[in-house]
Amino acid sequence: MTRTLGVDINRSGLHTLDAPTTFEADGPFVVELRNHGEASHVHLHLDDTLSEIARIEASNHYVESEEARGVQIEVRPRPEWPRESIRGKLKVVTAHGGETHYVDVTFDRTPEKEPVEVDPDLSKPQQTDDSSTPSTNLRALPVVVLAAIALLLAVGALITADGINFVMGAFAVLAGGLCAVAAYYLLG
Repeated sequence: MTRTLGVDINRSGLHTLDAPTTFEADGPFVVELRNHGEASHVHLHLDDTLSEIARIEASNHYVESEEARGVQIEVRPRPEWPRESIRGKLKVVTAHGGETHYVDVTFDRTPEKEPVEVDPDLSKPQQTDDSSTPSTNLRALPVVVLAAIALLLAVGALITADGINFVMGAFAVLAGGLCAVAAYYLLG
């Protein structure tokens, strides 16, 4: 698709120029010179930066009264561009330099991103193979074994103790039992 940059000549009066201040393209484009008054000469010039990738066949153009003329801006193929984006100025002059307008032109060769197609099956929950993950009971086994050993040691200490040691042993047995129950519910 070729884009068009419209430039109006003599619309607001003799030797006036009306053009956008910015223009973006990704390839060749046309400068359409539209004359709304007396016949005029128009000069187009690409600055040094734009001249790296673009060119104008002829820079001086005569536009008859109430007519339009398209001027093709040729652009080198994208792989030959020195940078991802090129910014420069297109100078539009009429009345032999009496009226000058600059258009900031940006060429962007950033590749368009193609839409990513997502498989509808990815939105459904996936079935997991139970044989590939260890069961919860096997993961809890070391904790249960350690809790049982702690409980047996606490009971042994309680049997051999007397007085205050007996009370402390009872608390140790109770704590060991609570740890075993908590491990069972947390990991089971």
